Amino acid sequence: MVFNPDIHHRRSIRLPDYDYSREGAYFVTICAHERECLFGEAGDGRVVMNSNGRIVLEAWHDLPQHYPQVALDSFVVMPNHVHGIIVINNPVGAQFIAPESANPAPGHRGALNQGAMNRAPTVGAIVRAFKARCTHAINQSRNTPGVPVWQRNYYERVIRDDRELAGIRQYIAENPARWEEDINHPTRVV
Repeated sequence: MVFNPDIHHRRSIRLPDYDYSREGAYFVTICAHERECLFGEAGDGRVVMNSNGRIVLEAWHDLPQHYPQVALDSFVVMPNHVHGIIVINNPVGAQFIAPESANPAPGHRGALNQGAMNRAPTVGAIVRAFKARCTHAINQSRNTPGVPVWQRNYYERVIRDDRELAGIRQYIAENPARWEEDINHPTRVV
């Protein structure tokens, strides 16, 4: 298919003007490329992960090592997607920019980058890093450099209150039992 800018335009699915580095809980769903069942099999109300699924699980649990402001909540690896809750914490109470180091020379970029290191990561940056780590490790294990593992983008929802958080936790926990009815099940994907 030839690219046609009149019909092939992408719109952001993010909330306009929302700061995705803001303290709070976020529900994310990330699907495998072409919703291929890369991560294991589901049956009898549970998922049996293969080696790719275990790589995904390990990369998820490793996120707080790379992002100290991030805590993880419920998570499930499904055969062709994952659901998880990312919690961004800001122990200081607000984002801050580090003071500039001793008057850098004009045009020096060090002071510019310093502040960015002290900001909470965005949900997009966290998901991007997670996908990159998984893709690298999975492609290395199956000797398929450059092959996509994830579909472009991801679904996210800002969790607004404890009732919503409880409902999403339940949805994640029950997802393996509902695999046959899941919109991502291979028989339902068009």
